[in-house]
Order: sequence, then structure tokens, then C-alpha cells
Amino acid sequence: MSPGSGRGLVLGVVLCLFVTAHCKFPALDHIKPKASDKAQGRAVVELLKRLLGNRSTEFIVSVNRSLSNDSLDVCELRSTKNNKIVATGSSGVALASGIYNYMKYFCNCHVSWSGDQLDLPRPLPKLTGVLRINTPHRFRYYQNVCTFSYSSVWWDWPRWEREIDWMALNGINLPLAFTGQEALWQEVYRALGLNQSEIEEFFSGPAFLAWNRMGNMFKFGGPLPQSWHVTQLYLQFKILERMRAFGMIPVLPAFSGNIPKGILRLYPAANVTRLGPWAQFNCSFSCSYILDPRDPLFLQIGSLYLSQVVKQFGTDHIYNTDTFNEMTPPSSDPAYLSAVSRSVFASMTAVDPQAIWLMQGWLFFSDAAFWKPNQIQALLHGVPLGRMIVLDLFAETEPIFSYTESFYGQPFIWCMLNNFGGNSGFFGTVESINSGPFKALNFPNSTMVGIGMTPEGIEQNPVMYELMSELAWRKEPVNLSKWASLYAIRRYGSTQENLTAAWVLLFASVYNCTVPHYRNHNHSPLVRRPSFHMNGGRWYDPADLYKAWKLIIEAAPSLMSKETFRYDLVDVTRQVLQVLTTSFYQDIADAFQQQKLPELLVAGGVLVYDILPELNRLLNSDRNFLLGTWLERARSLGLDEKEAQLYDMNARNQLTLWGPSGEILDYASKEWGGLMEDYYAQRWGLFVDMLVECLNSGRPFKQDAFNQAAFQVEKGFVYNGRKYPTKPQGDTYEIAHRIFLKYYPQALKRL
Repeated sequence: MSPGSGRGLVLGVVLCLFVTAHCKFPALDHIKPKASDKAQGRAVVELLKRLLGNRSTEFIVSVNRSLSNDSLDVCELRSTKNNKIVATGSSGVALASGIYNYMKYFCNCHVSWSGDQLDLPRPLPKLTGVLRINTPHRFRYYQNVCTFSYSSVWWDWPRWEREIDWMALNGINLPLAFTGQEALWQEVYRALGLNQSEIEEFFSGPAFLAWNRMGNMFKFGGPLPQSWHVTQLYLQFKILERMRAFGMIPVLPAFSGNIPKGILRLYPAANVTRLGPWAQFNCSFSCSYILDPRDPLFLQIGSLYLSQVVKQFGTDHIYNTDTFNEMTPPSSDPAYLSAVSRSVFASMTAVDPQAIWLMQGWLFFSDAAFWKPNQIQALLHGVPLGRMIVLDLFAETEPIFSYTESFYGQPFIWCMLNNFGGNSGFFGTVESINSGPFKALNFPNSTMVGIGMTPEGIEQNPVMYELMSELAWRKEPVNLSKWASLYAIRRYGSTQENLTAAWVLLFASVYNCTVPHYRNHNHSPLVRRPSFHMNGGRWYDPADLYKAWKLIIEAAPSLMSKETFRYDLVDVTRQVLQVLTTSFYQDIADAFQQQKLPELLVAGGVLVYDILPELNRLLNSDRNFLLGTWLERARSLGLDEKEAQLYDMNARNQLTLWGPSGEILDYASKEWGGLMEDYYAQRWGLFVDMLVECLNSGRPFKQDAFNQAAFQVEKGFVYNGRKYPTKPQGDTYEIAHRIFLKYYPQALKRL
């Protein structure tokens, strides 16, 4: 048997398995792009103009949905005699991602959150024959309900436009579209008879809306100004129009049962449960009121809301809502759980008979003690098979399909979560994502219908999202070190061996976490409130990171004109200083424990007076690492100073205290210029001072007393009113090189 025919057999098996999963769900057949082929083609023409300017005319593009006979996306590209590329896709998204595939692998180009590298060869490289790119995955899903708070909360239309372009290039056809929903809720609550103060008591501030929507908390960071509703609604209309123009299927919000307290005044007999506190919050901001889905009022409110959604936003028939997110249901009786999901679904089908419920599978993982097989099956089977799609939200680390017989027959999407809270810090699970989706597709009786990316926060680790979105178009796992080498070449537009070697090292170490059940909550002492119980949380050998750092520093002089390179130079140096902070923290703790004042003064002095200020200067030198940008975007949405101050407080609090008194302290930490100086470094300075004071006076260190003092620093930052730079300052190379000369020998010594 020739080697080729064997591969054909394997592919045949994969396709056959896929087709069975695919054909099992005729209920999904009506889910297709609304925009005409012509409109989708026009959207891609406009995208290419934004991306490539005049050179976009070298691509002749069109959409022809009959290119695919089974609703699986495909794109075909060929060269013309006069060096143009003719590309045809089955949808706008298929077309855009086919062109991006050509740009990556034939032109060495790259598009990312942290800059583009678009040195297109002239003329465009020729294709021999037809390049056909297709996907075995019906859906490519993107975003997490939390992303709207951790990342896109302050975005304007140009930033959204850029993100939707990125989605199209990366093949996303099922994005979450959650912006502006509070404006519609306000109308529904008014129609039900709530007064304005009852509504204002309910909505949280903009930076915390994700958890307000999920029923975890209310009011904190509010009240929401009316101008917020207007700008967000305007944004949502533009977002939906553009997503649909590319042939995407936007996922819209539905009702989960989370209600304002005021509903009890209007409906005192309603079957309402008050939940317990969530995540250290007390009941002044949490302990939400949840309406029992079996109560007739649930159907009334749910259908009232969804009819508003459909009327204002139009619909593509897929809706997301999550019952019991990080909250334990009042009963584990399977009959009750089935009734709940049946009722939630009924409130959707009452408005849209073709509704599909998209549900995050997070609850089965976060409350595994409650969700045993019987309970999971009951909740899933309250909805007809094929009318619910489950997101296996954290499948790279905690896959749920594998112990629920593929979600007991409901279709699911295999998702990579990768990031919590939008934390800075390198992280990835490349081996897991490279094999996981293929294993899931070949799982006995697999009901997998897609692949997804569900980060809580974005705009870090761009390499992970490029790899993950590309895997949706692959028939088998990639060779990771080869893929990493090619990534380096297109990211920087350079074939320097130093750079490919650096990326191969990073892929084998910091981007390949294989620790079972590991959750990437940047545990580095750098971004945590100091104590003697800190865990550096490392899953890799720092020697690999240091080698990569040296290689990147050596290549730097000739590449500083590339934004992508400057970003990575800052990022890898930042990661090294994060690791060194842990090492100096160890020295500080040892010196204190052994009562060695000189050693304590040296280690503490180096950390507080050199490492952290240098890190702050480094971060301030690149536009992608500025606190000032985050705060300016927030303030700019305010109509007056009062609103600007409210948004400023929301923006600062989320990054730091995450609650009035540090309820979820440092969960959403960011290593940004400004924040490093006025927040993290201040805490470390306080810690070292207190330890020195203890050794000098012979008194023991009291963590409680330190925590109280640290809280004053943390709260002080939230309200300091200081303006931070929004333009980079200083020369990145000079700063990074100085840090390298000072700390590379130190780093090696500390291995």
C-alpha cells in the first residue's frame, strides 16, 4: 500500500466520523449567513483595503456559497497571468481566512493585536494550480462572556472594527455579540413597572457587567449613566451589521432568571430564590435574586426580553444564557434540573421557534461536586437533542465531553480558554491544543460541531490564538517546532536564525504547560499582595526563557522598526523580570527568616529600587503596555466629569481590588507602565520597609497589619486621580539592553 493511500483512509475515517456528527443535527441546518454572497464579498474587499491599502487590488475576491455542499467552509485560491490572486470562498469568513492563510504561508505576513507585519512581496508569489483550504468544523466560536468586561469594555468603533477584521481573517464565524444589552433590559424593566431607582440599584458599573449579567453581583461600580446605554446600543448595531456582512452568526443574549429586587415589589408571589454570596462579596452587592424558570413569570420576562432583542438586533437564531454560573442550584433532583432547562428553552422558542441555546459548560467544571452524570444529563436533556450547543469552555485542560459521553448527545464546541482575567504573562498549552480537537473529533459517537477560543481577556500571547484558529483548518496536528519557526519568520518578516531558535525554545517551555489541572492565574509574586505564602507558579524551566531572551536581544538592533518585534522584546524582558522578582522575593523571605538585615536590605533594595522601576520604564516605552491608554479610553466615554470619574474608578478597581474591599484582589492583574510604579512597586516597598522595621525592633511580622496598610495603598491607587502617559516614552532597545546587561548574568546565577 502506498503511503498516500493510507493517509486517504485515515482522512476518510475522520470525515466519516465528522459527517455523522454533523448529520445528526438537522436542527442546525437553518443556521447560515443572512448576507448575500455579493455583500459578503464586498465586506472582504473593504477589509483588504483597510489592511493592505492600494495593494488590495491585487486580490480578486468573491463569495459563492455553492462552493460548499455541506455547510463546511471552503476557500479556493489561484494565480492569474498578471500576478493577481483570485480567491473564492463559501462565505466572507472562509474567503478572508483563505486569503490570510495565503498571506501567512506564501507572503510571510502576520496580523495581531500587538501590530502587523505586512511586507507583501512584489509581485505576489505565484500559486501552482488551485490552493484549496477547508475546515471540518461547522463552527469556529470566539469570546467569553467575561471578555466584554476584561478587554472590550471601553472600546470604540475603530477598535471593534479592527477586532472583527481579525475574527474574519482567523476564520471566526460564531462570535458572541453581547454589547448594549442593558439598554434593552432597561426598556423591559420599565415596561414591567420598575422605577428608575430600582433599575439603577441593579446594574453594576461597566467594568463589572459580565458578572451582573450572570447573576453573580449587582450595583457595584454603578449606576450606569443613560449615555452609556446610548453609546453601547449604537456600537452593537454597528458590530452586528459588520459581523453579518462577513457571514458570521452573532450569538445574542437571552434571559437566565437573574432579576432586580424590584420585581418582588411588583410580583410578591413569584417563586424567587435569593442566592448566597458570590466570591467574598457580601449581600450588599451579591446574593442575587433568581426567578424559578418554572414560574410563569419567567416565560413572560424571558419572551418580553427576547422579543426586544430580536426586534432591535435581528436574529441568526443562536442565543446564549447561563443558568447557575458559579452558583449551586437549589435542588439536585434530575426532574427539577430538566424542568429548568426546558423552561429556559421555552422562553426562547416562544419568541423564535428556530432558537438554538448556546450554553457555557463552565458550571460542570466549576461545581463538579454538584454536577454528577445524572444532573448533567438531566439539564442537557431538558432541551431537544441538537437544539442546544455546549461550549466545552476549558477543554485544553479540563475537557468535559470525555466523561459525559460527548455531552449525552448534545452538540458541543471544543474550546481553548488559555487566559483568566486578562492577566499579563506568557502562557500556553501548545501540545494539548495541537492534539485535543482531533481527539475530540475521533471520540466514539462524537457530537463535536466546532472549535473555539474562550479567553477571559485578550491582547496577550497572540501566538496561542493564531495557532488555535489555524488548527480549525487543519486535518491533523502540526509539527510544533516547525510551526513556531514559521511563526517567527512571518511575525518579524525576518529569517534570522536567532528568532526561530528563540520561538522554538518558548514553544517547548513557557508555552507548553503540561501540569494537570493548571489554571493560568498569573501567580507571580510581582502582581500579588506580598506575604510569606506566595507561590511562584512555574510550569517551565526559566533557563529556556533566558536563552530565548538572549537570542532576541542579540537580534534586536536591526528589527526595532517592527512593532511586532518591539512588543515581543518588551514582553520577553517583562517575563524575565517577573521570574527574577520571584527569586528576589525568596531572598527577602530567607533573609527575614534568618534575621539577616544586610541581606534583606540588599535583596529588598534591588527589587524595589531597581528591578521594578526598570520594568516600569520598559513597559512605558511601548504603546501596548500603558495603563494610561486603558484609563483614557474609559474616561473618554463619559459625557461629563462625573461620568468620566465613575468610569475611571471602574477601570482602576477591576485591575486591582476587584470589589470595594479587595474581594477578588489582583485577579485581573496587568503588567503595565504606571500600574507597576504606583501600585505593585508601592506594595513591595511597604512590605520591605515593614520587614526591616520588624528586624530593627525585634517585633514579629503581622500579616494582618500589613494587609491593612497594603489596602490603603491599593485603595489610594484607585482614587489617586493621577493622569498616566498615553504615548510611549523612552527607547525600548536601550532600556531592554541595559536590563539585559545588568540582569542576564544574575539570572543565570540564580538557576
